[in-house]
Amino acid sequence: MAIDYGDARTGIAVSDMLGMLAGETFVIQEWDPVRLADTIAAQARTREVSTLVLGLPKNMDGSEGPRAEKSRALAALLEQRGFAVVLWDERRTTVDAHRILRENGKREKKHKATVDAVAAALILEGYLGSV
Repeated sequence: MAIDYGDARTGIAVSDMLGMLAGETFVIQEWDPVRLADTIAAQARTREVSTLVLGLPKNMDGSEGPRAEKSRALAALLEQRGFAVVLWDERRTTVDAHRILRENGKREKKHKATVDAVAAALILEGYLGSV
């Protein structure tokens, strides 16, 4: 399960049973990190997920800023709930998600949640391609 963590919306992508492709995607509307971690944990348990891949926002030069700190804090909350968490460099995933939607005729302003779900799928596909 991959997570594209945002302040108000968090994109989620779940792989197929073989762990080869990003399958289901959805968005969790939650701003509180503790409640978000609880919701993610419940969704992961329902789907029998053992590893969570959390996008780690980095600047283009590889440095980390405040968003990366928030992701690391969410990772700690998820680990406290019993999950293995892999932090995954998510540079350009949101940009690529916007491009994919634009190329498929989707108006981004009307599909903000879709952008988050597509970004999560891109994180998941990157991770699955590396293992």
